Amino acid sequence: MNQESACASKPFRKCRSFFFNDIPNQSPLFLDFQANSPKISKYYPQKQTSLKDFTEKVLTNYKVSRTELCDVLTETNKSYGVGSKTLQNIELLREKDCVAIVTGQQAGLFSGALYTIYKAFSAIDLAADLRRQHIKAVPVFWIAEEDHDFAEVKKTFVLDKSGNLVEFENTPENYGENIPVGLVELDETIEKTISELFEMLPQTEFSDEVKGLLTETYKSGETFSSAFTKFLAHIFSDYGLIFLSPLNKKLKELCAPIFVETVEKAQEIVSELLARTEQLESADYHAQVLVSEDSFPFFYQNKERLPLRRNLKNGEINVSKSKITFDKLQLLEIARNSPHQLSPNALLRPVVQDYLLPTLVYFGGAAEIAYFAQNSVIYETLDRPVTPIRHRASFTVIESKHAKTLERYDLNFLDLFAGREDIIAKVVEKFLSADTAKVFAEVEEIINNQLDRLDKNLVGQEPTLAANLENRKKKISWHINAIRKKYHLAEIRKDEFVKKRIDNLFTSLLPHNALQERTLNLVTFLNLYGKYFVDWIYDEIKTDEKGHQVLEL
Repeated sequence: MNQESACASKPFRKCRSFFFNDIPNQSPLFLDFQANSPKISKYYPQKQTSLKDFTEKVLTNYKVSRTELCDVLTETNKSYGVGSKTLQNIELLREKDCVAIVTGQQAGLFSGALYTIYKAFSAIDLAADLRRQHIKAVPVFWIAEEDHDFAEVKKTFVLDKSGNLVEFENTPENYGENIPVGLVELDETIEKTISELFEMLPQTEFSDEVKGLLTETYKSGETFSSAFTKFLAHIFSDYGLIFLSPLNKKLKELCAPIFVETVEKAQEIVSELLARTEQLESADYHAQVLVSEDSFPFFYQNKERLPLRRNLKNGEINVSKSKITFDKLQLLEIARNSPHQLSPNALLRPVVQDYLLPTLVYFGGAAEIAYFAQNSVIYETLDRPVTPIRHRASFTVIESKHAKTLERYDLNFLDLFAGREDIIAKVVEKFLSADTAKVFAEVEEIINNQLDRLDKNLVGQEPTLAANLENRKKKISWHINAIRKKYHLAEIRKDEFVKKRIDNLFTSLLPHNALQERTLNLVTFLNLYGKYFVDWIYDEIKTDEKGHQVLEL
């Protein structure tokens, strides 16, 4: 791919797109998905279906009361402080021929990693594109607030005024384990977290505004989920994004029929999942979620969220880490009359989501794409249309100072995946000390040539010594390389300016040795560029883009 063009909108100077095949650590399943490989067609049965055709199927199978659904959405979205376009979209969703373009994410601190924003914009952009094609569609963000993996949402990362990666986290004093993040309340400690955050960030013309927004949305008494949503509601106020809170009891009641059917068919679902896992592994793919014979599709939720497990001897369903036990009839009663006490697991959640909403497309990351390879069998077992999933937009934003570093040292984005050590070697040998680098290369060549001469003489006379020489040759080469690496580090330490530029380059573009979008928080860029940054990103969303886009400021 590696396409370059002048961006249609400022301020991005250059836009490049790279195939995910060129980016390390991508799963074979994801790469085949992006490449539309026929090998994955049975796991994603709707992948080749036109959205126009699938729209009719979605609308035909949709049974939930739009009036009840949209009444709840109106009430909750008003409480989040959404803009008028969101309320207009909820009214559009009331119409029987309107579909939803859905995405979602856990309620991370200060919105979590950047890909949360990219997910939302992917849904917003496709919904807008479909409306231009005269298909009524609205974007919906499913707040994954039932999740109880608090360690994942309590922290986030920004770049400080020196370009260093800094972690911030907040754990309320009354936090307890296994509580859904939508029930974890912020306390006064959040004020200190926000103050410390802005002490570390560079002071800009936008700092006061961004700090004011965080202070207004992330405050004592809000939950991690409500604060997260109010923050995003402000960020997307001009884009019409609808937010859905799955912990809402009225919405749970609307899900009761699919809950009941799932309990009825739980054993069949687990059997199908085990068979699908075996199919994936036989095809040299991986199953994203571990499924065992005693698995059950729900968690039991009182205050804590605890997994349900089937007792293989007597068929009873046990609540893990407790003495609570149910039989099938009792669980059916809960599903029918107290559905708020049940919470779908990771594989069932998309099916419930697409029962509650007339979902035409879901946007997710590579891990969620892997979920859908497994859980398509749940859709089929429950006689539901298998929702098409698409990969969300994927970006790395390169600030001008880092773009200049890449240009100065003749590097491109993909070069960075070789690692910091390799980049330092290249910079030292090409720009800082070319003469010494030449000497190293000459010495190594001379040693190898002489050892090759010796090897040729020994092969015919003493074969055992020739084998011994080969081992020693590898050791000599290893020692030369070790000295070369120490020389690289010593040289780079002499030039603190260059060292800092390279360190900051990796910290910004590959924090934690992974794509920027998986680590950095939006606040890093909001503080530098204000809400303009959000609009700039939206201008670069492309509905049919399958690569990773690199944007240079």
